[in-house]
Amino acid sequence: MQTHIVPVGFDYDRLIAPLVRDQIDVDSVILLEGAVGSEANVEYSRHLSEKLETDFRSLLGAETERFVLEDVYDYDEAFEQAYDLITAELDAGNEVWVNVAAMPRTVSFAFATAANSLMVEREDEREQIHTYYTAPEKYLETELAEELREQIRLLEELKNGSVEDDQIDDRLESARTHLSEFDERGTTIGAKEIDGAHIVELPVTSFSNVKPFEELILYKLGEDGEFDSVSELAESLARELNEEYTDSFRSKVIYNVDRLGPGGKGYIEREEHGKSYRTRLSRIGELWVRAHSDSESM
Repeated sequence: MQTHIVPVGFDYDRLIAPLVRDQIDVDSVILLEGAVGSEANVEYSRHLSEKLETDFRSLLGAETERFVLEDVYDYDEAFEQAYDLITAELDAGNEVWVNVAAMPRTVSFAFATAANSLMVEREDEREQIHTYYTAPEKYLETELAEELREQIRLLEELKNGSVEDDQIDDRLESARTHLSEFDERGTTIGAKEIDGAHIVELPVTSFSNVKPFEELILYKLGEDGEFDSVSELAESLARELNEEYTDSFRSKVIYNVDRLGPGGKGYIEREEHGKSYRTRLSRIGELWVRAHSDSESM
């Protein structure tokens, strides 16, 4: 079962649209409302949470629960709540997706860090935990600000007695449209597609150092891409290092690939292909190679 933990701020589209557009399985949703700020802010967040609760059920058929974060600026409390929520879902055998697109940064960072911590603590379940972000197609704040500027210009002209009725009608219609969008969809509109998807999963780094021979493997995968088997990777490495390709060398490569794989440092992905495993860099492995290749060339 797939559970999505969604802190609710002042956004609607990018909390649900990417899941609908990318046809992602959503069995249950945990919505978190912030209870800090002005009464209007709290009420607005509650309104969006209620709308999301209804639409997650009707559009995705997901069971939905709502919780309240008493202080969205209390990082420690947010981390503890995130840790407990994710742990409970993992203990129930569920896959967990944490959306960090909305809410104040303290909450987003707390939930991302809690997810990261559990990936490290529970290595066998690392693939069951995901942290992701969605970029909006448009921010409404800039349009609302421009609308206010137009209203100021209109009022200045009105004061000078140089305003036609149709100008007032246009401004009224524009203001009503913008406020309607804000009330319905929050501070952003849409979910932007990036590289063919509407969510950007955030990779988790390992807390272990990469050893010299492991570095060679990562750089090799970075240069040549995917290998159909670990044996093929080992043969290619042996040629590059001018070493004899022996069972001992092959075993050394297999051992280090295992250490770099999903059950170890997470820099390599392995996909079963007949009796072999296709071997390639994971997302965080790609980032590691990119960052360290740049430093090597400096």
